[in-house]
Amino acid sequence: MRWGLTVPLTGVPLRDHKPLIGELASLGYTDLWSAEVAGADAFTPLVLASEWDDQLRLGTAVVPVHTRGPAALAMSAAALADLAPGRFVLGIGASSETIVTGWNGIAYDPPFARTRDVLRFLRQAFAGEKVDGTFDSFTISRFRLEKAPDVPPALMLAALRPQMLRLAAREADGAITNWLSADDVRQVRAELGPDKELAARIFVCVTEDAEMARNIGRFLIATYLTVPGYAAFHDWLGRGPAMKPMREAWAAGDRNAAMAAVPVEVLDSLIVHGTADECRDHINRYVANGLDTPIIATLPTGTSLIETARALAP
Repeated sequence: MRWGLTVPLTGVPLRDHKPLIGELASLGYTDLWSAEVAGADAFTPLVLASEWDDQLRLGTAVVPVHTRGPAALAMSAAALADLAPGRFVLGIGASSETIVTGWNGIAYDPPFARTRDVLRFLRQAFAGEKVDGTFDSFTISRFRLEKAPDVPPALMLAALRPQMLRLAAREADGAITNWLSADDVRQVRAELGPDKELAARIFVCVTEDAEMARNIGRFLIATYLTVPGYAAFHDWLGRGPAMKPMREAWAAGDRNAAMAAVPVEVLDSLIVHGTADECRDHINRYVANGLDTPIIATLPTGTSLIETARALAP
């Protein structure tokens, strides 16, 4: 069984992760996954980790397919694959229009086509081929990696709904999902099929103060699950009616009302909270329902997240 941790930990400088990363494998962790939103980029924490540890599998969850050119993305990934041969997983995804256009000033091409085309380009580039031609969403002219990785990285897709999950099943090595409950795993697994790896970032709040955990969850859920892609994901999962009051308040500009409108049952299914043992048991429910790789994202409660990560070891 795999057991992953998201880095960097909130509020912990990258340089201060070295002692923790050096002991994760001995604690039972198998994976280290980066995130890329508005903090560290996806690659730098894993480059450091490749020097601090020689056992953990390193993955990006995820690199947006719009914010780097295909060649630049291939070069960054090839460099990390060279640093950690056989241990690197490149997770790519469509991200969101807020990040791509609002923060980076880049047109948000149709996300499915862009993701599919980048995936196909990367397969060719990592094989050492010269890529020269027109994809549906971009054109590449005579690009070849100076040194293709000796062991090409596995390629996984961020996938929230059937179309992307089926693309992952057909052409990728697996799917990475986010913001789902343990029971939702069955529905996602049914679309992906039994033969590809399914990973999921799971938000974990180690505290016996349930109201504190729920308040943290209210902010995150109102912020994330009003984004169109996540809203559509939860509609597909059947959670749309429960989320309707939150969405309406958010659309009206009333952020406090939106947070207050998140139902407790939604909070308790999407935010894992309790003692470390209770959280570990909850994470194992995801695994029992078909998740291959839980990727723990620790939420801050005022205690040391480095100690929290140690406490959540399998």
